[in-house]
Amino acid sequence: MSKRVLIVDGARTPFLRAKGRGPFLASDLAVWAARSVLLRQKVMPTQIDEVITGCVMPSAYEANISRVIGLRLGLDESIPAWTVQRNCASGMQAVVSAMESIQRGQSQVVLAGGCEAMSQAPLLFSPPMVDWLLHLQQQKNVLGKLKAYLALRPAFFKPILGLLLGLKDHQVNLSMGQTAEILAHDFNIGRQRMDAFSVQSHQRLAAAQKEQRLNEIVPIYDNDGHCYDYDNGVRADSSLEKLAKLAPVFDLRYGQVTPGNSSQITDGAAYLLLASEAAVKRYQWPVLGEIVDYNWAALDPSRMGLGPAHAIPPLLARNDLKMNDIDYWEINEAFAVQVLACIEALASDEYCQRKLGLAEALGTVPMDRLNVDGGAIACGHPVGASGARLILHLLHVLRQHKAKRGVASLCIGGGQGGAVLLDSF
Repeated sequence: MSKRVLIVDGARTPFLRAKGRGPFLASDLAVWAARSVLLRQKVMPTQIDEVITGCVMPSAYEANISRVIGLRLGLDESIPAWTVQRNCASGMQAVVSAMESIQRGQSQVVLAGGCEAMSQAPLLFSPPMVDWLLHLQQQKNVLGKLKAYLALRPAFFKPILGLLLGLKDHQVNLSMGQTAEILAHDFNIGRQRMDAFSVQSHQRLAAAQKEQRLNEIVPIYDNDGHCYDYDNGVRADSSLEKLAKLAPVFDLRYGQVTPGNSSQITDGAAYLLLASEAAVKRYQWPVLGEIVDYNWAALDPSRMGLGPAHAIPPLLARNDLKMNDIDYWEINEAFAVQVLACIEALASDEYCQRKLGLAEALGTVPMDRLNVDGGAIACGHPVGASGARLILHLLHVLRQHKAKRGVASLCIGGGQGGAVLLDSF
């Protein structure tokens, strides 16, 4: 398992803020992102050994969405494809699974990434409506059907939002936002600090857009010919004064988590081309970086946002690294308070000793090396794609800053965390 796994190239779509039902299915977005990589590197339809895709909510038309994507890309029909789901880390899981496949020698070249069209999340019938429809279907004569129709009630028609169901942890009966409120209380992180972090995220992404540093983004077009070429959730004019006007949404009376200091509901896709050293040499491909190692962790689902604080320490220890050995960091901004709480936890002797089994605090993540081009608060968090975006963008950050080593991490709904260690070339 010591075989090196190289990342040849990658691309992502713009992340598009959900405003009603979006113009793209998840597989549409995936094809735009992946096709640009394959064309740029002149990959032949038979050179890919497998396709691995992370996606949380594919539509009913996209069963095993990875296979749908592979076929739509024009890859040879003999190339297998499979879909993974690790909630918010699905895209990261796809990349890690590709790494493992190459290390085992099962594959030489893998197309891996994630996609999500959160705006396409389904509306569901309520259980009473489902029961009524089944009862109606069972009626064999006109009288029975008439009695069934008389039992129909207007309340049955109230739909259930599939997206809201997916953003709630039903094991602890808390939404993701409610778990963020718990972290605000546990670590005594106030509203102004959350909002200031959010303003910084928007300002950093706006600066990256203005300076044209997000060269991993490829433009996409809908069926009406409209072009989308930038993350459209960014608010360059965001300010503490504007964010202070927003009401909390998860705890209406005492809460501090608002739409302004939370990630956005977004559609997007990100894909990477991973290969063994032998394949890179054979096809004379460039190398963007190397995925060195990864780590998964789990914790109390009611504190799910602390996942990165649990995933990062074992990753560094296994590779004999300290915090100051890492040049740049990407921690997904599910909520501002969640990232801030992870920073506090890693810098706390008490938390690291009690919860992580360390002798002392791991150390401080420097804010000027964390999410330097903004994060999900500004660009959005299409859950299946975010893990792949973090890896791809961090490799670009390392290259732009002529730096060597980075860690990408994110929290995972259900009480998990993931982290990967990357080296730049």
